[in-house]
Amino acid sequence: MAKKTLKLADFLPYQLSITSNAVSDLIARSYRTRFGLRIAEWRVMAVLGECESATQRELVLATAMDKVSVNRASKILADRGLICRVPNSADGRSHHLALTKAGRALYDEIVPEALLIETHLEQYLGQKDAKLLSDILTKLRQRANELKL
Repeated sequence: MAKKTLKLADFLPYQLSITSNAVSDLIARSYRTRFGLRIAEWRVMAVLGECESATQRELVLATAMDKVSVNRASKILADRGLICRVPNSADGRSHHLALTKAGRALYDEIVPEALLIETHLEQYLGQKDAKLLSDILTKLRQRANELKL
C-alpha cells in the first residue's frame, strides 16, 4: 500500500479552517465597520441576545472560544455599556452577564445584517446544499469533540 502524503490544499482540517477564516473575515469587516465590534464581542452579544443572561463559563461553552477571549470581549462590551454584570448568588466568584438597553438595541440592529450575510452564503449554495453543509458541519464538530487522539 502506498504511503499517503499530505497536500495541504486538500487537507480537510485546513479547508475547514481557511473557509471559517474567510467567512469570519467577511463578517468581521461588516461588524467592525458598521458597529465597532470584533467577532468575539459579537459572539458574546449574540449568545446574550438569545438567552438573556449567562455566566462567563456558559459563554465559553456556547461560543467555543477560550476563557481569555470571552473575558476580554466581556470587558470591552461592559466598558462600552453594552452588557452589565450582576453577581452570581449561586457562585460568588462569577457574574451573570446580560445585554443592557443599549446592548439590546445594538443587537437588534446587527441581527438583520447577520441574517443577510447568512442569506447571501446560503443562496450561493442553494437550500439543499446549505442544509447538507449544516448537517455535515454538525457531524464533524461532534466527531472532533469525541476523538481523543
